[in-house]
Amino acid sequence: MSSTEYFVRDVMSQPPITVAPSTFLLDAALILRASAIRHLPVVADGKLEGLLTDRDIQRCAPSRLIPIDEEGYNAVFAGTTVNRVMTRDPLTVSPDTPLVTAIGVMQQSRFGCLPVVENGALVGILTRSDLVDALQRLLTGSSLSRSIEPA
Repeated sequence: MSSTEYFVRDVMSQPPITVAPSTFLLDAALILRASAIRHLPVVADGKLEGLLTDRDIQRCAPSRLIPIDEEGYNAVFAGTTVNRVMTRDPLTVSPDTPLVTAIGVMQQSRFGCLPVVENGALVGILTRSDLVDALQRLLTGSSLSRSIEPA
């Protein structure tokens, strides 16, 4: 086993795709789908305010057991803003957090992601998908870091 220490900055996704607290759920859902992601950091004035997940959006969906037409169903998403359903003040890590520490937090808390904040600004997001990608690179002998090394 290698004794190399890896850090969040080595595998996080950056820059993160974000939304504002005033974004409507319909728009956020479309961003999630179009970007093939499950987590959206919510940023206002350059500061992380919250986190919206695909599960948050699913929780807001009207039950299909209640008689509602498509227009009514979509109206719920078109009329509700992200700040009403987001997780406020989510747990964060820094780019310099040891990767093993971040993984431990994600496993113990059962989080699918951790926003990455440096000097008060959101700089990335660490997701389970990032960790699987990193594991694949590690197992195939590729560089763990996604960053481009200087020539």
